Amino acid sequence: MQWASHLILGSASAMVLLPLVWVLRTSFADKVVAYQMPPDLFFAPTLDNYRDVLLRFDFGSFFLNSLIVALLTTAIALLLGALAAYAIDRFRTGGAVMPLAILATQMMPPIVLVIPFFLIFKRLGLADSHAGLVITYLTFNLPYVVWLLVSFFKRVPRELDEAALIDGAGPFTVFWRIVLPAALPGIGAAAVLSFVLCWNEFLFALMLTGQQTKTLPVAISSLVTQQGTAIGAVCASTMLAIAPMVLIYFAIRKLLVAGLSLGAVKG
Repeated sequence: MQWASHLILGSASAMVLLPLVWVLRTSFADKVVAYQMPPDLFFAPTLDNYRDVLLRFDFGSFFLNSLIVALLTTAIALLLGALAAYAIDRFRTGGAVMPLAILATQMMPPIVLVIPFFLIFKRLGLADSHAGLVITYLTFNLPYVVWLLVSFFKRVPRELDEAALIDGAGPFTVFWRIVLPAALPGIGAAAVLSFVLCWNEFLFALMLTGQQTKTLPVAISSLVTQQGTAIGAVCASTMLAIAPMVLIYFAIRKLLVAGLSLGAVKG
């Protein structure tokens, strides 16, 4: 049966990696080679697509917009989410209903919320602003972070809290100096997953951003026009957009794996 498991895992890996390899290959191909059928695997690579994206496409501005929104959303979600998760786990805030209510908010299709958000933000002057997009992302990232961190806080022994309280520490001191450091792998996992969700989000960014606040997914989609698709530029910009995710993964992969494993064990 071992060969069968290897076959299944190999097939699943190929399904994930082959499209990425094709995008990487096309990002170094000119227009003729990119559309050639059957594909030519051996050709003279060119950096023209990357040059066009970086110099003519204003990639840096779109990259900066995505970075600002993702970092702000992740920071606020972690701050509020950690406090909320601590209150739910240690003080039973909201009772048994609260965790289920938080999870239920994730079941609503995002398309239902897009138009109300657009109308409200337009009235408040938050449309086409980083603040509007951060608030929007918090509405679905924050419940996810809370749900994730509750499971990590459950792994921290309550005896540590009780010992600190006996020594005279307050609830916030216990949270900041005892519980939070012990749940650091979970905080790291929640931070990475929240950042990735914001970085890849498309629907809300499409509706709520303008030229000044357009994020990378929306900007890349604008390369697909009725006059044709700049396939080389699309692939080059896609590879550049993926690069930060790859760097973050290799930088904190041990912390991420440890955090996810702890969450899986506790359920």
